[in-house]
Amino acid sequence: MNSAIQTQLPGRQVNRIIPARSTIEGGGFQVYRPFPGLDADWFDPFLLLDEMAPTYQNPGEAVGAPPHPHRGFETVTYILQGEVEHRDSAGNHGLIGPGDVQWMTAGDGIVHSEMPSTRIQTEGGTGHGLQLWVNLPAALRRTTPRYQALPASEIAKATGEGWTAEVVAGELLGTQGPAETHTPIGYARMTVHPGARVRIPVEDGHTALVYAFGGMGLVGATQEPLATHHLAVLDRSDGDVVLSVPDGAHTPLDSIVLTGQPINEPMARYGPFVMNTRAELEEAITDYNAGRMGSIAATGTA
Repeated sequence: MNSAIQTQLPGRQVNRIIPARSTIEGGGFQVYRPFPGLDADWFDPFLLLDEMAPTYQNPGEAVGAPPHPHRGFETVTYILQGEVEHRDSAGNHGLIGPGDVQWMTAGDGIVHSEMPSTRIQTEGGTGHGLQLWVNLPAALRRTTPRYQALPASEIAKATGEGWTAEVVAGELLGTQGPAETHTPIGYARMTVHPGARVRIPVEDGHTALVYAFGGMGLVGATQEPLATHHLAVLDRSDGDVVLSVPDGAHTPLDSIVLTGQPINEPMARYGPFVMNTRAELEEAITDYNAGRMGSIAATGTA
């Protein structure tokens, strides 16, 4: 390890490291979920983080997330391997592959599906991705649903000595991501190679999280170890998020960095619905059961 990495680095302290738990989602695919869970419910404004485990699916055996509803928040899907086909009750349709992102604002209510593409279903292949749920403030929970398709070619890139960043949303490392967000957040994929370190400025008082989905590294002011499938939760004091990888590591650290302005409002959640009160949750369930969130037209492919 070089001397720069050995030295205690100034920056935000790590409050805790949370191991992701393995669970089954959708039509039967495995995910690693650091939150919500027994160790943590949510980190305002972030509601859920899932890593869809890298899994090879044989022809005819690929599974995804069949039609299901959402209201009151946003879903962000980042594909690392494979292809996913999105359809929703607002008529949106998109195919996203490696490096692509889809940002769906459920808002007032929407039904959507995320299924392996026709090619993956017929030929087989490996699927791997990340899904994030982002909260909305009360004033925007019932906003008109919106779908953003962000191809890999449009994701902003930043590079430094031994590291690269793909910035999806917000301004991180002097680079502005292309996603239009209702809640002020930052979202970047960070790859840090052995012997390198990077400092990521974060606004005072904002939430800061780092989730590792490949390799291992060191995080925070005192450089705490961060292994694959673990989430680092940093304090909200003014300061940078510091990431590094020792010289002797065999692989880079592949991670996502999330920053966000807390909404600081009461929240009520039930499955796919996130509102501010129990009465609003009950209204969402009633609206869905009555068909007021729409449906997805049958296509025969997804």
